[in-house]
Amino acid sequence: MSLHPSRRAILAGLAAGLAAPSIGRAQATARLVIVGGGFGGASAASFARRAHPELDVTLVEPQRSFVTCPYGNLVLAGRRGLDSITHSYDGLRARGVRVVHDRAAEVDPTARRIRLAGGEVLGFDRAILSPGIALRWGAIEGYDEAAAQRMPHGWVPGDGSQTRTLRRMLEEMPDGGVVGLAIPGNPFRCPPGPYERISMIAEYLRAHKPRSKILALDAKEGFSKQALFQDGWRALYGDMIEWVPASRDGKVTRVDPAAMEFETEFGTRHRVAVGNVIPPQRAADIAQPFANEGGWVPVDPVTFEARNAPGVHVVGDANAGTPMPKSGYVANSTAKQAVAAAAALLRGEAPPEPVYFNTCYSHVGPEYGISVVGVFRAGPDGIAEVSGSGGVSPRGDLPEQRRLEALYADAWYDSITGEMFG
Repeated sequence: MSLHPSRRAILAGLAAGLAAPSIGRAQATARLVIVGGGFGGASAASFARRAHPELDVTLVEPQRSFVTCPYGNLVLAGRRGLDSITHSYDGLRARGVRVVHDRAAEVDPTARRIRLAGGEVLGFDRAILSPGIALRWGAIEGYDEAAAQRMPHGWVPGDGSQTRTLRRMLEEMPDGGVVGLAIPGNPFRCPPGPYERISMIAEYLRAHKPRSKILALDAKEGFSKQALFQDGWRALYGDMIEWVPASRDGKVTRVDPAAMEFETEFGTRHRVAVGNVIPPQRAADIAQPFANEGGWVPVDPVTFEARNAPGVHVVGDANAGTPMPKSGYVANSTAKQAVAAAAALLRGEAPPEPVYFNTCYSHVGPEYGISVVGVFRAGPDGIAEVSGSGGVSPRGDLPEQRRLEALYADAWYDSITGEMFG
């Protein structure tokens, strides 16, 4: 289904600015503690201060600044510097959020306490966890934290070191080298992310190392916006990119960082000059006591409370929110609903009925953007996409459409990060 860009931009703007109206004054001493200062946590803290200033809001985040995963791929292309995707928490402090730079070590939903690694104990009336993902070290044989220094993942931003390492390796690679990517099966953070990464690496190689190749080995049979990405790859990069699905032996099961080799399910070995391994994932450690066997936290689709931890809401990538993707936009949208639900429940009222939004923009090349939009509602069987509500960019030779979508992507990034941190 195609969606006209003006309608897409309007829908995206409405979703990014969505704010449930303030519904009165909760108990003045009500304490809201938020764990994780990324798209979900920072959005929750910002929205809580805007819409529910009666709440006492504390944000717990170990990093002194936040490096976004979105637009990290543009750093690899050389379009942006790391500083342009690094954001301070000073804006949240100015709004009245207490920001504690420490790691949450344990959440006790019965006692309503969060113990920090540094020893402080925070009491809460409602808590919101948005801790993001953890990588499943060892899920691919040979891939552990040490291996990530030779074959960076670039999938957990931290201080940006993984992105810097991958960028440096691309710069140092001789022309004619092979860049290998190992891409996981679902679910994982940002479904279009690996394919935008392929595009941005190809953009850099085409400009600086045109004899090089990209080998993308995928544990899946297909991916988000596949036809649009592949149209763009053919038009912009010719035969530089080879994408291999699982059925053609694309699933990487073992890596050898010393030899710079990927080994696939059927025993094929691929030597690469640069290896980018995106391993399978799960919810971060702090959320694991509330997670299912798959490693993700089941939640109530209206309040985003963990099913087995009343009073603890889990938003962002850590929850089992299928069919919603694990995207920054969904984290922002669900964080606002979790805050509104928490405020209502503190007053003994029913939480508002939610509508969740997602827009995933992807850069494919210079002035070449594509996107997918989805709208979701909570129902008796969980979360469901609203029929006919979304769509993807149209296919075809549409240079003005692609140029506009690239501009919309930039505007989305500036808008959502400004809302979170400005």
